[in-house]
Amino acid sequence: MVLFPNPDWLAALPASAPHPFRKWVGFGVKLQHTGLMEPGHSGTDSPYVRLGVTDDASFDAVQEAKAEKLAACGDDLQAKARIEADYDAVLLDRLKQRQAGKISQGAVSASQQEAKAASPLKQLKLPALPQLPMGRSISPRSRPTLSMEWPRFGLAEGQRLWLPLLIHGGLLAWIALFSPRASTLSLILAMGTGITILNLLWRHGRFFKAAFWGFAGLAVGLGMGALLTQPLAVTSPLQELQTSSTLALLVQLLLAITVA
Repeated sequence: MVLFPNPDWLAALPASAPHPFRKWVGFGVKLQHTGLMEPGHSGTDSPYVRLGVTDDASFDAVQEAKAEKLAACGDDLQAKARIEADYDAVLLDRLKQRQAGKISQGAVSASQQEAKAASPLKQLKLPALPQLPMGRSISPRSRPTLSMEWPRFGLAEGQRLWLPLLIHGGLLAWIALFSPRASTLSLILAMGTGITILNLLWRHGRFFKAAFWGFAGLAVGLGMGALLTQPLAVTSPLQELQTSSTLALLVQLLLAITVA
């Protein structure tokens, strides 16, 4: 911190005072009257004018002006000290303006430049993610569903009619003509159950419903076969199994062509 003498005391200084001391005191008085001691002074000889900037100059502009002035001074230490003092005075004036609630035009322009620099980033948009078709109804065949509705019956038409007739008829003929063993009967029942499920799935497109009716036909047919073979006194277990398998295929065929 530099202390400058009072100009009234300088006036009372005798003429016989040393020349260097009088020159130093005169320089201090000149700095005081030129506005360096009064930051924010807008006169013709203020720190802003000596730095070559305006009152609303930005902080970067003040720094650039200071650097240019220092470069122009060369090795002159006194000139560099004056420039540093002017720079400090400008910063002090800006600090007082902020404390007083004043916003300089330089700060406003700097904010506008930052907003312009950030605006292209705001305009960038990420690629949109694919959205599921909410407005479209999903086909009932696209996923398995469990329905608790009452069954509806109706005779199938076209391929849905003659295809199960052909396959189940072939399986029934196999049992009637060749009297297969128990292992073969199990394979025949599995084929009949699969064909029944596929045909029902083909008709109404509901997997759980088709599977339910397919296995229900198998269970009902085997149960009916067990009940019928007891009064008939069928002695051979193979004959009992053949009879039950035949009834199971007939029930499955009936369900395959009638359940809607």
